[in-house]
Amino acid sequence: MDFILDDTEVRVLGALIEKDMTTPEYYPLSLAALTAACNQKSNRDPVVDYDETTVVRALSSLREKRLVVRSDASRVPKYAETFVKRHNLLGREAAILMVLLLRGPQTVGELRGRAERAHPFESLEEVESTLTALAETGYVLRLPRQPGRKECRYAQLLSGEPVVEEYAARPEAATVQVRQENDRLAALTQEVAELRAELAGLQAEFVRFKAQFE
Repeated sequence: MDFILDDTEVRVLGALIEKDMTTPEYYPLSLAALTAACNQKSNRDPVVDYDETTVVRALSSLREKRLVVRSDASRVPKYAETFVKRHNLLGREAAILMVLLLRGPQTVGELRGRAERAHPFESLEEVESTLTALAETGYVLRLPRQPGRKECRYAQLLSGEPVVEEYAARPEAATVQVRQENDRLAALTQEVAELRAELAGLQAEFVRFKAQFE
């Protein structure tokens, strides 16, 4: 890809794709409607509280990247995304990418459930084949499986390569850290015991020295 999106651009683009697919009767979106879509408390991770100035800046950048267009045909300017059409995405591909933009990395099962309004998938296999197609075009990446999780998650690449948590990649690191803390505690306990023994010896010696002058 010839662009990298920041977090605000990701949210704005994802919201535009979502509203185009789920509520086309209210699309394109005015600035106020788009800001409200970005700040929704449902189907968003993380939940944000953008003001209109923040959204305008993201829109300006997205327009420079040719991912968004502005229409002045009505009394209020309205905005629409062009990414899906320009990159020839199928409906199921747009639905999966939209959910990843709005909610971050997710498993196949999570994607199927959360993309339902935009595109109903008949099976997990259909979601997996869609993810494979998106991965081949460089829009999606399969992440390493995290400790304690049975399934791998997938992430969008429009904002660049995701940073995999160090401890997710090296689960033994947490065990090593606990072991080091236990060793340090044991050493401190031993040191306290030795100091107590030394103090007891000094006290006994003082008692013997004092008895010589009584």
